[in-house]
Amino acid sequence: MRVLHIITGLGVGGAEQQLRLLLRHLPVECEVVTLTNPGPVADGLAADGVRVTHLGMAGNRDPAALPRLARIVRRGRYDLVHTHLYRACLYGRIAARLAGVRAVVATEHSLGDTQMEGRPLTAGVRALYLLGERLGRSTVAVSPTVASRLARWGVPEPRIAVVPNGIDLTRFAFDPAARHRTRSELGLPEDAFVVGGIGRLAPGKRFDVLVRAFAELPADCRLLLVGGGPQEPSLRRCARQAGVADRVLFAGERPYLPDGSPGPDLPALASAMDVFASPSPEEAFGLAVVEALAAGLPVRYTSCPALQDLPPRSAPDAVRLPCDAGAYARALAGVRAAGPGPRTTPEAARHYCITRSAARLMDVYAAALAHPVPKPRSPEKVGPS
Repeated sequence: MRVLHIITGLGVGGAEQQLRLLLRHLPVECEVVTLTNPGPVADGLAADGVRVTHLGMAGNRDPAALPRLARIVRRGRYDLVHTHLYRACLYGRIAARLAGVRAVVATEHSLGDTQMEGRPLTAGVRALYLLGERLGRSTVAVSPTVASRLARWGVPEPRIAVVPNGIDLTRFAFDPAARHRTRSELGLPEDAFVVGGIGRLAPGKRFDVLVRAFAELPADCRLLLVGGGPQEPSLRRCARQAGVADRVLFAGERPYLPDGSPGPDLPALASAMDVFASPSPEEAFGLAVVEALAAGLPVRYTSCPALQDLPPRSAPDAVRLPCDAGAYARALAGVRAAGPGPRTTPEAARHYCITRSAARLMDVYAAALAHPVPKPRSPEKVGPS
């Protein structure tokens, strides 16, 4: 089976890194087209032996990109096209149909109640999404919560399949040597109590809540923020105003898997942390929370459908909090006072093993190939024969 994955960009982001991990476990021949930004994840995919093509799309409205994309699909003689993220789903579904590929699957990575990939969910966004969705065979939701949102939007339930995001449990297992090495590289004291946050530095992630919470925490506490984005300058200002700038470390964007960039990767950074905090009030899955659990960290979070869809006992040291600086300060102080516990992986993280997700996706592929989208009917002749 030959599968073409089409994605909006390949910078360091959750959906992008999830795609790279998934391709390492899918037992099919895969290639990738990125509409824009062939960033570090593109380099990582190439290192894995995956062919990556940069379409060079100019902005959200680039009509010339569509025929270029259709030609790539047609030349590749792919059995199935799999699209990821809003813009790629729209252009990719149309291009696949133009190229004659009728087995088309899309993954919805980032649909919230009020926004998608940071854009407000307006009536226009919803209408365009549903128009493109009809051109595919199946829409994959990364959690039952997202599946319910899709159904409320108007996507027919038989067209929705749930395939959760997956993690590499072995890579995220706690590593004492990586903890020592990473703290040394970052200049973090060995005896510091390190609170970690991972995600795009954008307003919706609400990392400002953690920064303000630190004003109420003792001097031995450090905040390690992993990610990049437009809110970094304002978060730095917030840290200065709160008087904690010397205790907040911005680690920048870090890869899930080695991609040749210097510095520690996400698993090593997770080993360096003592607790993980996620104040984001709206998530589609909550991948960073699950990765933190795989690293054996206690977790304090506001939204994580991946956990909310499971029994509470599957992650006993994951506690849900309101998106409030005071609540996070009290909760983090409580974890610090309790002292370190065993860094073991709970059942919730094991539930999201990447091999299980890859197997579920192969079932979706099989169904799409068995029942592809019908060809458009030719208009019937009208008038006397």
